Amino acid sequence: MDMNYGHNYTRQVNHLYEWLRDYQELNNEIDWLEYKLQREKRELKRWVQGDLSDLKLKEKSISAGLEDRIKIIEWELAHKINDRYDAEELISMFAGLDNQILYKKYVEGKKLIDIADDLEKSPNYIYNKHAEIMKRIDFAHQLYIT
Repeated sequence: MDMNYGHNYTRQVNHLYEWLRDYQELNNEIDWLEYKLQREKRELKRWVQGDLSDLKLKEKSISAGLEDRIKIIEWELAHKINDRYDAEELISMFAGLDNQILYKKYVEGKKLIDIADDLEKSPNYIYNKHAEIMKRIDFAHQLYIT
């Protein structure tokens, strides 16, 4: 038996579903940037019209750079959202039932029962197929990181 078979299979499975990990990571980055932006805007509002509006800012203070930080975060967020759009366009073209199930579940946010209806498959088949896909991804990931 070829000793590289397991390694090659692992690499193949990792590569096949790498888009899912990348897409989830991109969504996490967007969520984090949205949180940071909201937090910075809330702080700026405190300085402009809130409880801190009577205080004077020092030129080099952290709070003095809020507007600049907000602009930077907005710029990063806009680029990440554009990246997500481009990724969604690309992965929507991937062929194969596995990719269709993953796209509908993780990009479109559909429930497995609705995916079964969309793909004209039984719900039980889609549940089992999704579980199989996730086991393969997890198995390959575990082998890859060890």
